[in-house]
Order: sequence, then structure tokens, then C-alpha cells
Amino acid sequence: MKSDLKSILEGVRDGSITVSEAALRLKEKPYEDIDFAKVDLHRRIRQGTAEVIYGAGKTGEQICGIMDTMIRNGQSNILITRLSEESLKTVSEIYELCYDKDARIATYGDYPKPDGIGRIVIASGGTSDIPVAKEAEITARFLGNDVITMYDVGVAGLHRLLDRLDDIMSATVIIAIAGMEGALASVIGGLADCPVIAVPTSVGYGASFEGLSALLSMLNSCASGVTVVNIDNGFGAGYAADMINHVGQNP
Repeated sequence: MKSDLKSILEGVRDGSITVSEAALRLKEKPYEDIDFAKVDLHRRIRQGTAEVIYGAGKTGEQICGIMDTMIRNGQSNILITRLSEESLKTVSEIYELCYDKDARIATYGDYPKPDGIGRIVIASGGTSDIPVAKEAEITARFLGNDVITMYDVGVAGLHRLLDRLDDIMSATVIIAIAGMEGALASVIGGLADCPVIAVPTSVGYGASFEGLSALLSMLNSCASGVTVVNIDNGFGAGYAADMINHVGQNP
């Protein structure tokens, strides 16, 4: 997804934006203080992607206030992660959202047309890992990526993963999501020729320590090219995968 900064500079180059207009847009205040939040209005200019709302711990009224500020300042697509159903009810009275109950993630506005350099493949070890996988998937799609999902392809039945080798080999970046012992990331890392982002989940019995075992296994992976995000952090994985899949497109 092309950043606002690049769009402004290209507009000056082709004459669709004057130098004065470009300077004004860059001078506009970088954030707006609405008492309980300071909404970052220059996030897209700096990073290529606008600010995302982390819904956990925020009331529905606070989320509405943040969304109102974003929309007034030209942000037509908004992603809200970890949104509770209670807050969803409040926000939905004002804004039309698309909400995934499993992933607890909501979107406002249309998904952009995929414009990445390739494809993101998301693999989950078991069905219980799907909520985290969906968070990663929706994040990646909402940021403008072509995404393929492979659910329930864990190492307990390795043939299920090997049946999807063509998809694995077609990826620009792979997100491997697993709880228990977290071995899926190492197996995929040993098969793929692209970066692998490992996501440990809190799925597992007592000795899994709510995802700590999977986290440590993934951090200790012997497969090269495997990096790890925090436990259950599907959003972080989807965001990082988006950055990889748009390398060279943002200044």
C-alpha cells in the first residue's frame, strides 16, 4: 500500500498537487488531542499504514471518539483489534462495522485491492489456533495483501502440511501459528524459501504455561529465517507480514 508521503511527492512530480498544497499537508498537525487519546494523524505518512485502534481496555465511547477524529481527518478505513462485544454494541450504534467474533477484530470501510509484491500464507497448527490466525488474516487483508490460509496443518499429522507444499512455495512470507510445543514454525521454516513469522498461542495443557513453551520453542528454532512475535499476537504477525510483502513500495 503506497504511503501518503509517496503519493504527495508523486503528486508534486506529475503536477496534480502544487508545492504549496504539499507543504500544507505535511505541516498539518501530526496528532489531535481529544483528552483521553492523542490520535496519530501522520502514522500513514511515516509508516505507510494509518493508526490501528487497540480496543481492549477502551470503552465504546472512547473508540467512537477516536474513530470520529480519524474520519474527520480523512481516514476512511479503520482497523480495531481486541474489540469486546460490549464495546461493539456501542460503536455499532454509530458506525457500521464488520466484526469477527472469533478474532475479536472489527473493520470500518472497504478492504483495499491487494497490491503487495506477492502472497502471504497463514498456517495454523490446530483448529484451536484459528482465532489468532483470523486476527492475522484480517489484518493482512485489510492492509492490502493477497492471503491464503491453511488451518489445522500441525505436526501431529505432517501429511496435512505436506499436501500444501505448492502454497508454501508460492509465499512471499509465511505466518506459522501454533500452541502446544510450537513445532510448526520450525517445520515450515525448513521447507520455505521466504521469511517465516512464528506466532505462539496460549493453546495447550498445563506444561505449555499459556503459550510460554511454544514461545521458547519458536525462539530456539533451528530453522533459519524464523522470527517470533508475542503470544497470541496475530495482529503483530499480520502487520509485519504486510511490511515484508510491501518492501520497496514505501519510501
